[in-house]
Amino acid sequence: MKEQVSEEQISSIGRGICVLLGISVEDTQKELEHMVRKILNLRMFEDESGKQWSKSVMDKQYEVLCVSQFTLQCILKGNKPDYHMAMPTEQAEAFYNSFLEQLRKTYKPELIKDGKFGAYMQVNIQNDGPVTIELESPAAPTDSKQLAKLEKQQQRKEKTRMKVPSESSREKNVPRSKNDPSASSGAEGDVSSEREP
Repeated sequence: MKEQVSEEQISSIGRGICVLLGISVEDTQKELEHMVRKILNLRMFEDESGKQWSKSVMDKQYEVLCVSQFTLQCILKGNKPDYHMAMPTEQAEAFYNSFLEQLRKTYKPELIKDGKFGAYMQVNIQNDGPVTIELESPAAPTDSKQLAKLEKQQQRKEKTRMKVPSESSREKNVPRSKNDPSASSGAEGDVSSEREP
C-alpha cells in the first residue's frame, strides 16, 4: 500500500492494514482510544496453521498505514454530499495527530505510517481478500436515519437558542408583581410559545 502527493511517494507499507479515518464533530478522546484498541486488536489475519480470523496486526507484527479521510463523514442530501458532520480542519488535524501518537504508544512507532494531512492524494491499496471492515466508535450513529435525526435535533436547538430571550432580558421586559401568583408561570408560558413545534 502506498500514498502519493503529486507524484511524490509519502508513505508505503508491506503487509498490514490501511486505516481510512473519518473524524466526526462528536468524536472525543474516548472514541480515539476505543478506535486505537479496535484497530490494533482486530483479528483479521490467519495464524501459523492457516486458521482464518485468528491474529491481529500486532500479533503478526505487521504495519499500519493511516489516511485522514473526512469524506467518510458524508451525509447525502439528495444526490449532494454534505460534510458538516466532519470535524473542522484545525481540530481534525490535532485529533488525527493524537490518534497517530496513541497508535505509536500502544504498538511500535516504526510500524505506524501516515500520509499528508489535508492533501489531495492518490492512495493505492492492494486489498487481499478483499477484506474491508467498517469500525464505528460506540457512540457513533449507525445509519443515515439516525444521522438525519441528530441533525434535525441540532437545528431545533440552534433555532430555540436564537429565538428564546435570556433570563435576564425576560426579567427586564416582563413586569412582575410579587403578589401575582401567575407571574412565574406566565414567563414559562412565553418561553414555550416561542419554541418551534
